[in-house]
Amino acid sequence: MTWPSIFTDTYIVGFILLFFRFAALFIATPIFSHKNIPPTIKVSMAFFFTIVFYSSMPPLEIEINIASIILAILSELFFGLAIGIILLLSYNVITFAGGIISFMMGFSMASAIDPQSGVSMPIISQFLSLMGLMVLLSIDLHHWMLLYINKSLSAIPLGGFLMTENLFNYIILAASNMLVVGFMIAFPIIALAWLADIIFGMLMKTMPQFNLLVIGFPIKIMVSFMVLIATFASAMLILKTQMQEAFNYLEMLF
Repeated sequence: MTWPSIFTDTYIVGFILLFFRFAALFIATPIFSHKNIPPTIKVSMAFFFTIVFYSSMPPLEIEINIASIILAILSELFFGLAIGIILLLSYNVITFAGGIISFMMGFSMASAIDPQSGVSMPIISQFLSLMGLMVLLSIDLHHWMLLYINKSLSAIPLGGFLMTENLFNYIILAASNMLVVGFMIAFPIIALAWLADIIFGMLMKTMPQFNLLVIGFPIKIMVSFMVLIATFASAMLILKTQMQEAFNYLEMLF
């Protein structure tokens, strides 16, 4: 490839489409979509990786006109959005479980701004979300995504991604799976909270002088924290498994 040949319309449009593929990746997927990363940094990263992977770009297969270029850009944005939705649904099992745990412990009103999503979130959900983010970094998810984009260049032509019925069905299945797995992670504390409520209710019937607010709630919170610490490693292992399964499905898009 000579220098004059890379400035033809085909390669310029290909560069733009490749840039939007990386930009969509950095906007929608976990780790890269962190709210604390300024948009200028994300754009700069997308531009840098576009230059790095430019030599791996296959020949462009679309016609060079305004309509086809716009449709191709939308296709690349939908491609990144689909990847982001699939991975976020798998990642959000831990925040969903944290919300249930916070409610059962009486911490649902104790919330703070989550630095990753930028929204108010119970503190247990925020803690599990930050720990989950470290798990994603430990399994090199950011490296997986870059390698996935490199592999997708030969499997999915630039501007050639289409939203299929199977993809919609998997997203619906992943959303329902997020609820089931999140409830499964929180179940030990849910069961403990129900048992504690039953015990405290029996104590209040047999001992009317028992002060639930002064004695019962601190005991419930303390025991819940003990169970959370005991099940923390299992919760992170479940998150890791969910993310690996989601990434395995992404390869099926090829």
